[in-house]
Amino acid sequence: MTDSATSRGAGRTSPPATANDQFEAAYRGTARAGSRLAELPWETGEPQPVVVRLAAQGAFHGDILDVGCGTGDHTLHLASLGHCVTGVDFALSAINTALAKQRQRGLKAAFAVADACELAGYEAAFDCVLDCGLLHSLPVEHRSSYLWALRRATRPDAVAHILCLTDRLAAHGTFQPLSEEELRGLFGKDWKVESLTPETLVGRSAGEPTSLPCWHLTVRRLR
Repeated sequence: MTDSATSRGAGRTSPPATANDQFEAAYRGTARAGSRLAELPWETGEPQPVVVRLAAQGAFHGDILDVGCGTGDHTLHLASLGHCVTGVDFALSAINTALAKQRQRGLKAAFAVADACELAGYEAAFDCVLDCGLLHSLPVEHRSSYLWALRRATRPDAVAHILCLTDRLAAHGTFQPLSEEELRGLFGKDWKVESLTPETLVGRSAGEPTSLPCWHLTVRRLR
């Protein structure tokens, strides 16, 4: 931020960074030193084992949306299996990194900067959705907008796989884990809950791998 107290006058301070600002800074490598986001704890350089397993089991089909794709590891894994997949993220720096990976690997996939709470330009575009770590990163007050955008971007009978942290973990900053009741309540109107099972996500803490309890929610869009 350039609007510092020095540049704008004594007694003035910069406005607080939004969650979007914080994630963009993390991907850009300019996050505040010591911040939990600074080391991109969700970026391990490879797809999550649970996503690899789901793909091997045939969980993904048709036109796929990887929402909150980060630097593209899941998008590119699905593309390597021959799927038609689009990865979107609001952080330009994340998408630029994903595009660099795509060029290096020579895979066919689409990447775009998009707000998950709007998904403008993607009306009735997808048959399947992967959300690996986005929902628990959204501010609670933005969840309804996200669900509205997700419904608008998908076709009737579309399937969504949601992987989010469970409330066995405490909320921390931008991360807001969800309980089973919260998940079922969120998707109870326009989606049919097909399964909700405990899973594990792999993350990083102080440079070391760590296992995090998560939910795998499978929902199907109602007509």
